[in-house]
This record gives sequence, structure tokens and C-alpha cells, in this order.
Amino acid sequence: MIFLNRQQEMERLDDLLSRSAGGLAVVYGRRRIGKTRLLLEWRSKHGGAYIVADQSSPDVQRRYIAEAIAAHLPGFNEVEYPDWAALLGGLAREARHAGWHGPVVIDELPYLVSSSPELPSILQRWIDHDARQAGLVVVLAGSSQRMMQGLVLSASSPLYGRAREIMHLGPLGFELVAQAFGVARSCKAVECYAAWGGVPRYWELATETRGSTSERFDRLVLDPLGPLHQEPSRLLVEEHPPAIEVRPVLDAIGMGANRVSEIAARIGHRATSLSRPLERIVGMGLVRREVPFGELEKKSRRSVYRIADPFIRLWFRAVAPNRAFLATASSRDRLALLSKYWPEHLGFVWEEICRARIPVLGSASELAKEGPWLPAGRWWRGNAPEWDIVSEDRAHERILLGEAKWSAEPFRQRAIASAVKALRDKPLPRLPERFSGHKPVRALFVPETLDAQPRSSEGIHIVTCDDLS
Repeated sequence: MIFLNRQQEMERLDDLLSRSAGGLAVVYGRRRIGKTRLLLEWRSKHGGAYIVADQSSPDVQRRYIAEAIAAHLPGFNEVEYPDWAALLGGLAREARHAGWHGPVVIDELPYLVSSSPELPSILQRWIDHDARQAGLVVVLAGSSQRMMQGLVLSASSPLYGRAREIMHLGPLGFELVAQAFGVARSCKAVECYAAWGGVPRYWELATETRGSTSERFDRLVLDPLGPLHQEPSRLLVEEHPPAIEVRPVLDAIGMGANRVSEIAARIGHRATSLSRPLERIVGMGLVRREVPFGELEKKSRRSVYRIADPFIRLWFRAVAPNRAFLATASSRDRLALLSKYWPEHLGFVWEEICRARIPVLGSASELAKEGPWLPAGRWWRGNAPEWDIVSEDRAHERILLGEAKWSAEPFRQRAIASAVKALRDKPLPRLPERFSGHKPVRALFVPETLDAQPRSSEGIHIVTCDDLS
């Protein structure tokens, strides 16, 4: 698959190389998110050294690193390095003598640290002195988010405050789906995003597989022989240390238990015992915590937990509880099973796409002219009607109230008129007092309309995929 986006990250890494004093960058994010592809693309532009760690012994790891460095500093692999300080010191000395500034990319750093716990302190001294004097540009990367955050963001870590750039790579955005999958219709782009989320590795596998989105999902995920059939389990095992203990919590959330009390009841634990596993899976990017729009995250008592990635969310709905059935089911039966969950899943993902794109609405959208808008959220309270999309404009004068309606076919005038009437009659949310003077701006979000449909109806904006791209 072609290299997509990541332009901002590339520019920041390029800027680091332009500094004569060198510097340290740290890149981290969940597995399959594209860290290695980004670093390889960047390295290829500048001819640097790329080193990927593994789970071998420290002596073998140092030998591999010396071999990689020797491609840029001839003879570097002809010396035995008894410890990490000797290897790093030799690298800085030889680089300074040759006038070589790197970059030196060390991928999967947690593997090195697991076998050599002293390495972060050695790296800290090396970055502060030898590497700086040599003007070396060094990039440390890893997929174990817990360990990478601890190495860089924790005030107790030796490397704390040393990095000039800290990049947490997130999923690719919905706006890139049409280009990656070569789909023309907006509804098809939503289906692709609903199946694969924003994870480049899943996109790569899907674009190499023939068939409709459902057929691709069956072949890659539902089929027990598919390469992604056990993907979430592998993600937990590959963490450092492994995160197997959080699997029951993920299962509970995946099956619809969203509040802490519901999750605890589902797995038979006390609610007070869930703070640590929930914190871990949120930190891993697998789950997100939501609070009603307008409420402070630290003070809200109405928070819910949802699986963040559309692909993993669908896996926990369609695969996790049906493993025995899938083991012997035909492709036809597997697709019939998927169809039970697919429409509801699509509707929820469409809501998420709409919320995520509110701050970057296309200039052609009439709704954009009412903004610009701040990040959007959902609103709910008790038995009151829920609002899918709520946002505040940057001038703090307007409040956006939106509903997202999904259909695999373009909306016709009658369907839009019905949805507009329901939206107009819907009671306003009971937002915090600070929003009381804001002017309500209502919007209906639908993937596609027929060409002749208006951009607004009865004072309500009609927003389509074209406005969100």
C-alpha cells in the first residue's frame, strides 16, 4: 500500500535533522499503527541507520546493532563491545570523526530494555554528552505504550525531558479511506472504515484481498485461518509486560458493559478493583473513556468506556463470543453471523466519524461558516433523549446540536424531511450553565443525498460525507 499521510510527523523529524546539535526523538503508539513504515520512509530520505531490536541476548543485540552501524561507519562491526556504554561511546566517537550525524533509529526499544534494565540510564548519559557533542540525531521507537510512556513521560525516568520531539502515532483518519481503498461512493468509504478502523496494517491486508467489505472481513477475520482472527489477543500478548490480565475487561466492554459497575458485575469483580486494568487499556489506546459533552472528565460521574478502534470493537462483537461456531462454520454462515452486527456497527461508526471531523469541516459546508467548531462529543443524561454530536464554536457563542443517520443508500427527500422534523422537535440537552446563552445550531448528518437535495431544510443544516472529507 502507498505511504499515506504522516506529513506532519515527517516534517518534525526533518526539522530535528536540520539542527546542527542533533537531538532525540521518541515515537510510540499501538502495534500495526505504522511507526516502522514512517521511520523507514524517513530513514530512506536521509540515509540513516535503522536498527530493530528483538528478544535476543544483550551480546547478540549489540552485535546486530554494530552490523547495522557498519554500513555507515565502516569497520564499526570489527570491534567487540562488552556493554552498552562501550557500544554507544564508540558510535558517538566514530560518528564525530566521520562527520556523520545519523539519523540512528532504534525500533522496538522495549525489547532492549527488557533484557538490559540499565539501558535507559546509559542512554540518558550518552544523549546528554557524547551524542550531543557528535551532533547525532537519535530516534527511539516502540509499541509497548506502557513502557515507552514510562521511559519518556514519567518524571522518574532517566530519559525524562531529553527528547526534543515526542510523537504518539494515532490511527489514520477517515478522510484517507477513499484514496487507500479506491472507493468512489461515500457509503463504501464508511463501510471500509467501520471494518478496519484507521490502522494501516489492516488497510494493507484488506486492499490486497478481493471482494466486498464483508467478504474481506470474513476472509481475514472471521475465518479461523485468517491472519487477523486472533489479532486482539496478539496485541495483548505483545505488550511489555503482557496485558493478558485485562482481557476479561475488554470482553465485558465489547459485549456492551460500558459503565464501571456494569463491567464489574459482568466479570464478577469489585468496581474498586478495575481502576488499574481500565487505566492500562486506555493507555494502550484500546479503550477510551467518554463523559457527556460539557462535563469535566475528572469530575463527571456519568463516564462510560468504549472500545476505541472500530475493527477491535467489531471483533469483540462478532468473533470473541462466537469462536466455537466460527471454527466449523462455512463462509456463508459466517457472513450471515456478521450481518447480525453489521448495521448497528455501521451506524455507531458513522456517528464517530461525524464527531471526529467537526473541527475540520470542509469550507464548502454551510455548517462550517457557523463555526469554526471545537472538538465534538456526545450528550446523555438519564432518560433524556441522547444527542449524537454536540460542539461549541470557538467564539463561545453557538452550540452545535447534531444527529447522525446512517443508510447504505443515498437519502431521499422524504427521509430527510422526516429526520429534519424529528430533529426540530427534539428537546434541547440540559447542558452546564456556561452554555446557557449560546445560540443553538442544528444539523443532520447523512452519508449521501440525491444530487438535487438542498444543503439545509427548515433552518437545519444537512451535512454529508463530502463535507467531512
